[in-house]
Amino acid sequence: MKKIYTLSAVLAAFTLQAQFTVTVQTPADFKDQDAILYTLNGSKDIVVTKEQSKNNTWTFKYPNNYMGMMKIYFPNTNNTVSFISENKNVSIKLDIQNNKVKDVAYLDEANELMSRQQEGSQKKELILPALTQIKEYYKDNTDFGKALKTEIERLSGTSTSIDAAKHPFIAYYNTNYSKFLGNPADGAKKADQDEIINFLDKSNDMLESSSLLRPVLVAYLNSGGNTNVTGSVDKLLDRLKVETPRGQTVLSELIDIFDVYQMDDFKTKYLGLAKNLKCTINDRLASTLKSNANVEMGAVFPNYKFQSVSNTTAKSIHDVKADKKVIVFWSSTCSHCETELPKLLEKYNDLKTKNIQVIALSLDVDKNSYSKKITAFPWINDSELRGWNSSYVDTYNVHATPTYFILDANNKIINKPDHVGDVLEYFKLK
Repeated sequence: MKKIYTLSAVLAAFTLQAQFTVTVQTPADFKDQDAILYTLNGSKDIVVTKEQSKNNTWTFKYPNNYMGMMKIYFPNTNNTVSFISENKNVSIKLDIQNNKVKDVAYLDEANELMSRQQEGSQKKELILPALTQIKEYYKDNTDFGKALKTEIERLSGTSTSIDAAKHPFIAYYNTNYSKFLGNPADGAKKADQDEIINFLDKSNDMLESSSLLRPVLVAYLNSGGNTNVTGSVDKLLDRLKVETPRGQTVLSELIDIFDVYQMDDFKTKYLGLAKNLKCTINDRLASTLKSNANVEMGAVFPNYKFQSVSNTTAKSIHDVKADKKVIVFWSSTCSHCETELPKLLEKYNDLKTKNIQVIALSLDVDKNSYSKKITAFPWINDSELRGWNSSYVDTYNVHATPTYFILDANNKIINKPDHVGDVLEYFKLK
C-alpha cells in the first residue's frame, strides 16, 4: 500500500512539474470575455482550451510538456496574440485601444527575449539597407553621420548567442530559421536537399510546433526545381517513412502546399497515397483527409448554420431551396474578389431566373468593410467576421479567395469552378 501511495505521489509531482500556465491581462474596458488557447502542429492551430475572463485576466493551465509556438484568440473582437512556450509560465499584458490590441508586453523572460530578437531581425532586414544608402550622403565627422554609423554597426552586428540549455526553443528556432530560411552569410551556400531531408528526419518534436515545417518544405521543393517534383517528394517521404507520425505530418503539409499553389496533379497523387495508407492515421493527416473528403466531387456539401445572414429567412445552407446553388468564399479586402464578384452580379438576375441561388460566405474581419460591401450584393450573405479563423475554412478546405462550389438541389457538389468565368460558362451565361 505504501509503494502505491509513493508511486502516485511521484506521478502527481511529475504532472505538477510539467504543467505551466499562460496568463493574459487586459485593461478593464476590453469587451471580450472569451479567449481560446492554441498550440501548433505543422501549420495547423490546435485548440487546447477556452477560458473566460476573471477581472480582465485569463489564466490557462497547460498540463503537458510543450515547447513551441502558441497563440490566444479572442473570438468576439477577433484579436490574436502569438507567443512561445518553453514549458514555463508565460505572462502577457495587452494594451487595448478601441477593442483592438495596440501593443503586447511580454513579462516572462523567454517571450521578452524572443520579442526583442524578432524586432531586431525586422530592423536589420527593413531598416539597415535604407540607412546604408542614406549614409552615402553624410560625412562620418558630422553628428548625424556619426549617429548613422553607430546605428548601422549596431544593426549589422551578429545576434546575441542563445544559451540552448536555458532557452531551448529560441535556440532551435533561430538556428534552423537562419540555416534553412534566412539569407546565407557572405560566401555561404543555401542548404541543399540532402541537408533539408536530414533536418526533417532527425529534428525533434519542436519541428511540428515551431512554425518552420511548411516554409522549410517549400524551400525543399524550390531547391529541387519544377522539373522533378515527384522525385523530390518521393525521396523525402521514403527517407521519413510515410507511415510514421513525422512522415504523415509532412505528407499532410505537402498536400496542403499543392492545394495552395494549385498544383492539382501532385495534390491528387499524394492525396491518393494518404487515402491508401494501411497504418493508424495521425490527427494532422486525418484533418487533411477529412477537409478534402468534404469537398470531393459528388460529396454532399457539409451543412453550415448561418450566423448573421442577410437576404434570406433560411437558417442554413441546406435550408436554402433551389435547383442549383453557387457557394462563394470571398473577402472585401480580396483584389481578385473585387474583379470577379461584379461579373457574378451582372448575371445574378439570369441566375435567379434559372432558380439558382448564390450563397456568399465572407472571410472578412472588419464589420464596417463587410457591411458596406454586401449592400451591393443581393444574394445570400453571411460572415463570422473571423477571417481565416472562420469555422468554414477547415470544413470546406478553403485556401484562397474567391473559392467557388456549385451544388445540385440535394446539396451534392457537381462542379468546382476556378474562376467566375467558369461559373457563368457552366450555366451557359458567358
